[in-house]
Amino acid sequence: MDFNYISGPTPTFSGIEQRLGNFLTLPEALDYAASGETGLNFYSVRGELTEALPYRTLRVEAIALARKLLARGLKRQDPVAIIAETRPDFVRIFFACQYAGLIPVPLPLPFAFGGREAYVAHIGRLIIEAKATALFAPKALIGWLSPFAEDQGLALCSTVADLAEAPDADVALPVIGVDDTAYLQFSSGSTRFPIGVVIKQRALMANVSAMLSHGLEIRPDDRAVSWLPLYHDMGLVGFLLTPVSGQVTVDLLATQDFARRPQLWLSLISNGRGTISYSPSFGYDLCARREQSISRADLDLSSWRIAGIGGDMIRPAVLSGFAKLFAACGFRPEAFLPSYGMAEATLAISFAPIGRGIEMDTIDLDLMEQVGIIQAPADENSRVRTVVLCGVALPNHEIEIRDADGAVLADRRVGRIFARGASVMQGYNGRPDETGVNLSADGWLATGDLGYHLGKTLVVTGRAKDLIIINGRNIWPQDLEWTVERTSPEVRTGDVAAFSVEEDGQEILLLAVESRSITDPAASRRLIEDVSGTIRAQHGLDCRVILLTPGSLSYTSSGKLSRSLTRQHYLAEALPRVVVSA
Repeated sequence: MDFNYISGPTPTFSGIEQRLGNFLTLPEALDYAASGETGLNFYSVRGELTEALPYRTLRVEAIALARKLLARGLKRQDPVAIIAETRPDFVRIFFACQYAGLIPVPLPLPFAFGGREAYVAHIGRLIIEAKATALFAPKALIGWLSPFAEDQGLALCSTVADLAEAPDADVALPVIGVDDTAYLQFSSGSTRFPIGVVIKQRALMANVSAMLSHGLEIRPDDRAVSWLPLYHDMGLVGFLLTPVSGQVTVDLLATQDFARRPQLWLSLISNGRGTISYSPSFGYDLCARREQSISRADLDLSSWRIAGIGGDMIRPAVLSGFAKLFAACGFRPEAFLPSYGMAEATLAISFAPIGRGIEMDTIDLDLMEQVGIIQAPADENSRVRTVVLCGVALPNHEIEIRDADGAVLADRRVGRIFARGASVMQGYNGRPDETGVNLSADGWLATGDLGYHLGKTLVVTGRAKDLIIINGRNIWPQDLEWTVERTSPEVRTGDVAAFSVEEDGQEILLLAVESRSITDPAASRRLIEDVSGTIRAQHGLDCRVILLTPGSLSYTSSGKLSRSLTRQHYLAEALPRVVVSA
């Protein structure tokens, strides 16, 4: 089987009547997209088009691979683990699983740190958790993973190219129904080892349709651009499955290539006249910090109508800095679009209105910390926090803010965020106890986040598990981290994690800070004094400061800072501590 290639990128306009996700299943969505001209384009670290994959070609190749999968003995609804490289082969095998009635399980590429042994152990645990019967990986990783696959008795451990070389098989494909499992999505696992979220075709198409029609208000002239990893819900659903379901062309860049050369992201938007692209706050921050290496004279960002933000707490100062820096390139701050969601709800739960940019609420931090009430600052001397409005729930979805006893709270009262709707997961894969804890019998999902309502508008204040309680005050770690990042020149965005531990019956606040001057004792002392003095002056808190080598903080598989895992490493004395204050 030879894959088909074309020389240029797929066009923006499909040439067919646009349908905004009103399909029963993902295979049905690709069947329709294949009748048009749009598709996926993959770019290299040099910004060169390496392959264009029209949806019509993807459909033909996926169906052929689906028959070969079934001919190898895989059975309907068998889980299939796939290392989610941002390359055409991942997309081919993912959709082959769709047509074959198998359950694709996207898995991450190797970590930036940790090496071969740690990666194989991590992937092995994910494969076992998913109960996968087959594994597909890039050629470079097959040698790493095949011994594990053999030990586990997997029916297949292969590259997609090797499967494509197998003889064509005349095997009937199953009819895919709305209650079939579309895929297994691993949660970020910031508080526990990741467990698989079961997403049914029905839930997937409900979320996709709501995002296309209401969240993003997709138009025939839209073109998407993404560097987000395809093993994570924002990359997979937001910039692969949703565009297919809306017949939208996507220009794709590997995450590691964006990290090395953030200009590539902006150049793809500029050159291809991209209209929709998303990033967590750190992506915008990386572009701003690397601005000296970005040739702004060559950028035209005026086509960018939706600059989405999601995946982590939204940092207004970061977005403001990006907007000012790239205003001369045609970027409009009104393009920013905050949203809120998670893998357990397929992807999105709420969207802010399009075209308004970042809308904020400036609140009295003392009142929020002490009694959980949201009010405007009493005077200019009040400690304040600026939070971002994340919009209203998508159609056929609901959001409630509840107190510790489960009672629904009024506006401007901080509580736990619960969501219900057509996109919410069936449950965790093979984990009925965890499902029961997080998903009620009547469909309400405990998101694990804290926030409040302004009318129907949601404001997210942080993760419940990260909340620090000291002397009765509810301290949000993000406030402490952002203060240090803003006031300490040496500390970059993402260099600091705040958490607490109990010692001798008291809660102790710690700030773990990555330092690039750890070999200089005098510089280390100055940084410790700077951080501790800033926290004392601006938050009225004493803290212990830990200086770490760069790369020491823990992150989830989706790239979010994991304070809980950093805390676990601290308690286990597994952090590479260089200097610790008293």
